[in-house]
Amino acid sequence: MVETIINNELKVIGSEEWCVFDEFGIPAIKARVDSGAKTSSIQANNIKLFHKGTEEWVRFEVNPIQDNRSIMIRCETKLHDKRVVKSSSGIAEERFVIKTPVTLGETTFDIELTLANRDAMEYRMLLGREAMIDRYIVNPSISFVQQIFTNDEIQLKYKPFLKEKSGLKIALLASNPNLYSNKRIVEAGIARGHEMVFLNVEQAYMKLDAAEPEIRYRGGNIIDEFDAIIPRIKPSMTFYACALIRQFDSMGAYCLNTAEAIAQSRDKLLATQLFAKNDIHIPITGFAKSPLDTKDLIKMVNGAPLIIKLLESTQGKGVVLAETNKAAESVINAFKSVQTNILVQEFIKEANGQDIRCFVVNGKVVASMQRQAAKGEFRANIHQGGSASKIKITTEERKLAIKAARILNLPVAGVDIIRSNKGPLLLEVNSSPGLEGIENATGLDIANIMVEAIEKKLKFKR
Repeated sequence: MVETIINNELKVIGSEEWCVFDEFGIPAIKARVDSGAKTSSIQANNIKLFHKGTEEWVRFEVNPIQDNRSIMIRCETKLHDKRVVKSSSGIAEERFVIKTPVTLGETTFDIELTLANRDAMEYRMLLGREAMIDRYIVNPSISFVQQIFTNDEIQLKYKPFLKEKSGLKIALLASNPNLYSNKRIVEAGIARGHEMVFLNVEQAYMKLDAAEPEIRYRGGNIIDEFDAIIPRIKPSMTFYACALIRQFDSMGAYCLNTAEAIAQSRDKLLATQLFAKNDIHIPITGFAKSPLDTKDLIKMVNGAPLIIKLLESTQGKGVVLAETNKAAESVINAFKSVQTNILVQEFIKEANGQDIRCFVVNGKVVASMQRQAAKGEFRANIHQGGSASKIKITTEERKLAIKAARILNLPVAGVDIIRSNKGPLLLEVNSSPGLEGIENATGLDIANIMVEAIEKKLKFKR
C-alpha cells in the first residue's frame, strides 16, 4: 500500500488565480493553472531583442485583460534564456524566457516566463508546474483561492491605463462588430487615444446633394465630421458600401481604402487583367462564357488538374479543384448553366497545398504567414481549416506583394502568393484582409499598424 503524504506547508490554489507583476506595473492578470505544462508563459506582442552593454534584454507589450487590446503595458527586462517550444499544432519555434518576481495573494517569488502569443487562448497567462513545485497544491474544482478581484476592482486598477479621447474620430465601416478583425481595430484605435465608432453598412443611407451631402444612420441621425474611415466590406455589400465610401470621401473623410480600389480588387477578372498588363506573374488563367469553348479553355491552361473559381468567391468558397479533364468539363458546364462567371486557372501542384499571405500597409509588407491546407484539402484558407505559421519571405516575394497592392491602389491589402517552379506567382489581392490568422501566427499587432497608417496620412501628432 502506497501512502500519499501532503506537506501541510503547501498552499492551495485553484484552477485559475490572479497574478501581480510589480516589476512591470501589471496590477492583475488572470492565469490558468496548468500542472501539465512545465514552464509558465505570458501573452506578449511586438517582442524586440536589444542590448544594454553586453547584456541581452527584451522589450515587449502585454495586453493583460482578455478580449481587450485597448489596454497595453510596455515592459522590458533582461533576457534569461532562449528555448525551442513546440506548439499544440506541432510547430516548433524559439521563444524568449524571462525571470521576474510574481505575487500570488501574500506570497512573492521569482518565476520563469516564456513570452508567447496567447491571443487565441482564453487566458493571458499560464502558470506551469515549475512555479508550483514546493509551493502549491492544486484543487481544480475551485478558483481564485489566493486572491479575488471584482470587476469594479479590476476596472479601478486599470483606469490609469485608459487614454483620454484626444485624438482622431475614426469610423469602422463594416457589418459585424463582433468579428475578431473589427474588434481588434476598434481596440487599437482606442488604445492610441482615438474616438472609434462602429458603423453598420446596412444601417447607413445618404443624401446626394452638391451643397449639403449627408450620411444618415439608423433613426435619421446625421453622421459627419469623421477624420477617417476604415472600410471592412463583405463581398455581398460591395456595391452599396463603395457608394457610402465615395460619399464619405466627398465629405472630406480620409478612406483607408478607396471605393475604386475596393471595387477593382473585388472584380477578380479586372484585377487579373491588370496584373497581367503590369507584368505580374500569375498562374495561367482562362475566362469564357459559351459551353462550346469548354474543351479548348481547359487545354489553354494546360489541362487538368485545374482550379475553377467563381468570380465572386471569397475565403476559399466557390473554388473547385477538378482533377481530370472530364471532371473539369462537368464543373465548368454546371457553373455556366446557371449563368455565373468563372475563371479557370492552372493548378500549381508543387505548392503542396501551401500559400503565403503578405499583409501590406502603405507600400510595406508588415507581416507574412504561410498557410497550409488541411489534409485532403487543396485550399489553404484559414476559413477552410488551413493552419498558419510565421514565414520569412524572399526579396522577390516582398516586391511582388508590394507591386500588386500598388497596382490596385490599396494602402491596406492581403496579398496571396504561391511558390512554383517558375518562381512566386500572385494568386489574388484582398482589400479587407482578416487579422486573426496573421496576428496569431506572427504575434504582431497589425490593427495598431493600420491605425498608425491613418495617423501618418493625416499628419496627426500626439
